[in-house]
Amino acid sequence: MQTHLIAIKFSKTAMLKRTAALLAVLALSGGSVYANNLFDQPDPDFNGRVSSMGVVTPGSAATINGSGFKPGQEVQLLRSGQNIAQDRILAVDKDGKFSTTIAVPADAVVGRHPVVVQVEKPSAATVFEFKISPDIKFSGAEKFNIVSERLQPGMYQSAYSAASNALFVTSSVGRPPVKESALMKVNADTLKIEASITPAPDKANDKGQVMAVYGVAVDDALGTVWVTNTRSNTVAVYKQSDLSLVKQFDHGVAPHARDVVVDGKNHRAYVSAFGVNEIIVFDTKKLEQLDPIAIKSKTREDFSPLSLALDTQNSKLYTVSLSTNEAAVIDLAKQETVKVYALPGAKNASGVAVAPKAQVLFVASQGSDNVLLVDLSNGGILHSVSVGAGPLNVVWDAKNKLAYAISRGAGSIAVIDLDGKLVANLEAGNLPNHLSTDGKGAVYAINKARGKEDETRDRISKITAK
Repeated sequence: MQTHLIAIKFSKTAMLKRTAALLAVLALSGGSVYANNLFDQPDPDFNGRVSSMGVVTPGSAATINGSGFKPGQEVQLLRSGQNIAQDRILAVDKDGKFSTTIAVPADAVVGRHPVVVQVEKPSAATVFEFKISPDIKFSGAEKFNIVSERLQPGMYQSAYSAASNALFVTSSVGRPPVKESALMKVNADTLKIEASITPAPDKANDKGQVMAVYGVAVDDALGTVWVTNTRSNTVAVYKQSDLSLVKQFDHGVAPHARDVVVDGKNHRAYVSAFGVNEIIVFDTKKLEQLDPIAIKSKTREDFSPLSLALDTQNSKLYTVSLSTNEAAVIDLAKQETVKVYALPGAKNASGVAVAPKAQVLFVASQGSDNVLLVDLSNGGILHSVSVGAGPLNVVWDAKNKLAYAISRGAGSIAVIDLDGKLVANLEAGNLPNHLSTDGKGAVYAINKARGKEDETRDRISKITAK
């Protein structure tokens, strides 16, 4: 009790001192308690943006860039009230930009840290999220056999056909107008290209763009390959045998079509439409569009589906939402969404894979650098596994009971078991983009290029457990 009274007495004394100081300020300023420039004219059309470059890990150096500011503005970067730019005030150049490098402490906590951007001349403020990613060392390569071959630039996805014993690989280079794109047929054993075609010109584009291909799935029941034309908001169908075009659907049938999966037994193709909260459905036999499957988020935002995982044995389709960080379970027999699960601990959920017998869903999230193992019986989180920066896709190897998650930022492939243990962290080259499996124990990874001198560029790799 005595200590408590002393603390109160000290608090009152401090309060009296602060009051006296405020009265002194009032006397000097003619009645104003604030300095003359504290509430100066704010920037009426502030549009400054701040971001960090590349992958940032504890103990590394981070480059932070700003753009959209007014020339001559002065910027401080504040975290918990401290200037993280070595207490420097950053001057905006004539182009409205600034750049600085900061040292990230070795004991920095992994996560997304809000940094206040305080601006003067004229004054403004905003907040940007400074992401510090886990530094997961490469390990476990001795447990796997890995062979690689270089294919074509801009590889995006691959899909295995048991009927053809081939991988069908899509590639598209650059941003619109995309003029370089290919659909490749690759031998699943030798990883050599057996055939390759360039999609037809996009008739709705007068700048030389082709019907560039991105997502891909195979229909072994009908001997076809389905692809998404993401830039043209549609899909197309090709023959597996000679890669000839079977049907090009009209523009707009699938807004920002991303992934496609095929249920050959029931003659259905499902496409994730990132631009709307729907799964677009097609009849693969009649080559007709059917009614879409709507997914309603439990949040105030729209569900934005990305990756798809198909469980044909249980007639279920799974997807995740980038914007709302949720997983959706779709009953294919009823053609409707039956469950939507929140994914606490996920940020920018992107990749999804399912272990049907274990009833576990794997969710890879770019923003939180983790893979969640979700119990499909109740939506509970079984495990959260830290992986390399920017995990984009995940695939389930049913034979070896392992999930493989590819991290684009870190250039790695995390191998995870059902107990949430990181079995290995394999080197994947620069900018790895996608994983697929043949269902017999082999996993295929593809990666893009970080410049023409990148020795790991444009590879497809076959990974098998020893």
